Amino acid sequence: MEQASRHGALPAQPGPPDAAASPVVRHSVRGQVLTALRSALVDGELVPGEVYSAPALGLRLGVSATPVREAMQQLALEGAVEVVPNRGFRVIERTSRELAELVEVRALIEVPVMLRLARTVPAGQWARLRPLAEATATAAARGDRAHYAESDRAFHRAVLALAGNEQLVAVAEDLHRRSQWPLVSVPAERRADLVADAAEHGALLEALIARDLTVVESLVREHFTGAKG
Repeated sequence: MEQASRHGALPAQPGPPDAAASPVVRHSVRGQVLTALRSALVDGELVPGEVYSAPALGLRLGVSATPVREAMQQLALEGAVEVVPNRGFRVIERTSRELAELVEVRALIEVPVMLRLARTVPAGQWARLRPLAEATATAAARGDRAHYAESDRAFHRAVLALAGNEQLVAVAEDLHRRSQWPLVSVPAERRADLVADAAEHGALLEALIARDLTVVESLVREHFTGAKG
């Protein structure tokens, strides 16, 4: 779990805080543990089909079992793990068919929204999203799958947020995250695949700025077929 610890940046825990600070500290630790576990899932360190106990993961992360258990409950809600009574949590074994279904639903939601935004959003607003596209390219160039997954979601979230529909953004974010969990018996994406995927973000922005609806639709659909973007 060394990689998970690195991404989650979990510090050694100090002595018990005072009562007033406890809720803040607990929330912070839980959030860090959730980030670390999500990174470990994307990186393939938590293997599909394997069962992991909260105390064992807590020991490896340097925290108690409680924030791990709370983080795993959140991951269960996100469809990444399932509860195994008296044992812990099993990482879901997803199939290529399930991924294809997620991709189809994402396309049904995002393609028409992006086409509508392409007709209405000023070029200057699209240009302000370039740093987010560049962040995906940077993570891809490093071959950092966990940070790529985070920056990829941030880019899509920012694009869809321009529609002004918070429910749309929340639903799309959930589908996007679920599509990033590893598949059964499928090797992790190569760095070249991540780089190619990231390049599509920049190309999409240019098409949106130019209001080239044909290219926008083609790029978005092609992006989704890559299964990770």
